[in-house]
Amino acid sequence: MSGFTEADVPDQSGRTMIITGSNTGIGFEIARVLAECGARVLLACRSKDKAEAAMARIGSLASGADLAFLPLDQGDLASVRAAAELAAREARLDALINNAGVMVPPLTRTAQGFEQQFGVNHLGTFALTGLLLPQLAETPGSRVVITSSIAHKTGRIDFGNLDASKGYKRGDFYSQSKLANLLHMTELDRRLRAAGSPVAALACHPGVAASELTRHIPFGSLFGAAMGLFLNTAAKGAWPALQAATDPAAQSGDYYGSQQWREMRGTSGKAQRAPQACDLAVARRLWDVSVELTGVDPGLAPAD
Repeated sequence: MSGFTEADVPDQSGRTMIITGSNTGIGFEIARVLAECGARVLLACRSKDKAEAAMARIGSLASGADLAFLPLDQGDLASVRAAAELAAREARLDALINNAGVMVPPLTRTAQGFEQQFGVNHLGTFALTGLLLPQLAETPGSRVVITSSIAHKTGRIDFGNLDASKGYKRGDFYSQSKLANLLHMTELDRRLRAAGSPVAALACHPGVAASELTRHIPFGSLFGAAMGLFLNTAAKGAWPALQAATDPAAQSGDYYGSQQWREMRGTSGKAQRAPQACDLAVARRLWDVSVELTGVDPGLAPAD
């Protein structure tokens, strides 16, 4: 089987990784594999009970696993700041894997009043990444991984309606948030390179995988089971994130995803970006808007 799988993850001993949304689904599988490969893994989750249950499961599979719970609610920027402060106590940080997200919920607001999908999937990721960049920069070869989706291909950034005050279509707002993730990585990569930073920015998508993201879809449990049978299981959906985080051949700016059947399933490899994901003017504008909305300025000058 060609392409990258969890069997290709090299030894991670001595490395420390943060995985957001890691108590279940794809995030759990990422955490499991990294722990089995020797990394210290911080499970960044909202629920302490669920995180501890996940750590117990991983511990039963990986003897001697080095695991810790990092409280994080990406729908609350105060929680994001608190999580970054706790993470700063770690002796080192080799990778931040931004996996947490929500998919097609009814119109809901974050603690700061943002539309939930844009607020959690993009703004929470933007803020956490920006706050942890100084710590990541202390470790040569460190990486930021941002999870997008093949749904980005139908997305567009509606700067005039980011708050959904002019209407809300849950699918459109999901695609917008996933396009925002890929634009964020693109702009972050450009600025990191221009600054000569040792941090690499990469993105991934899990294909179409069974996960708790389907909970807001009608008959989501049945849909998720079907995805696991015919498309990607959660374990297979983790492969692109694992490649982005650990593949020695991966470089800043790379985008990985499932390779088979329109990028919906299979092993991981280089993924395709929609034209709007390569629009540098939109990426720069989104960066500026994100700084304004979150109050987090990563301190990286524009690349041009």
